[in-house]
Amino acid sequence: MILVTTAGKVGAETARLLAGQGEPVRILVRDPVKAEPLAQAGAEVVVGDLGVPATVEAAMKGVSAVVLVSPAIPAEELNVIAGAVRAGVGHVVKITSKSSADSPIARRRDQAEIENGLVASGLGYTLLKNNAYMQNFLMSAPAIAGTSSFGSAAGDGRIGMIDTRDVAAVAAAIAASPSEHAGKTYWPTGPESLSYPDAAAVFWTVLGRPVTFHPLTFSEQKQAMVEAGVPEHIAEMNTQAITLFAEGDSDWVTGDVPAVLGRPARTFAQFVRDNASAFSGGRHAREESR
Repeated sequence: MILVTTAGKVGAETARLLAGQGEPVRILVRDPVKAEPLAQAGAEVVVGDLGVPATVEAAMKGVSAVVLVSPAIPAEELNVIAGAVRAGVGHVVKITSKSSADSPIARRRDQAEIENGLVASGLGYTLLKNNAYMQNFLMSAPAIAGTSSFGSAAGDGRIGMIDTRDVAAVAAAIAASPSEHAGKTYWPTGPESLSYPDAAAVFWTVLGRPVTFHPLTFSEQKQAMVEAGVPEHIAEMNTQAITLFAEGDSDWVTGDVPAVLGRPARTFAQFVRDNASAFSGGRHAREESR
């Protein structure tokens, strides 16, 4: 049995892929109603809270591997790691990103604390240090659909963005067969590094209409996220990360996705095509991004 800890973009897709491959998979959620499609796809849905050790303990029964994905709250993820140790779990796939104990971004410091706890636990592990997600653009979908324009504080910085579906595919592949990945760190990206002006050109080509990019200040970027429904403290961290894009912080591309999956990573153009309805006035971006 493989346990996936939450049903966000990466967790839900990981569970769906594993179930589709016939792997026994259990997903821990707070709201089982939202996870009903996963139950229909063949995943076992259990209700719990990463902050409540008893529910984590119950979810660990019979589990051989864990895909650890959450909002990077150290107390919660360390609960999962401790529960995995007690349950005799063989391997943990940790979904993470760039991290360091001295980062100016709180989330990166938190990720470093969690990663260090996992490595020190003695469990088999694999770290997936993903670059920025293409799905972040779904927050700009209403603006792109309504005004054919979007803004960011990223300037001309280039980013090796990755589709969350590829992150999920890599996590699922490793969780199902972890032995060759034990103790390894991967840095998954898409196949190209693009700036936000480059992304605007891709939107223009794929959607068949002009789409333009305009720069935002830090405060404008943060406010746009808050207005899109992002909690203020998370919007602050996200905006800090975006301003680092402008300095080249995420201008890196690896071959880790094809190395694990045996196929190319999705391009940004593929992502836009697959979500064209959102960028053309279809479903609301926040619905698409779940």
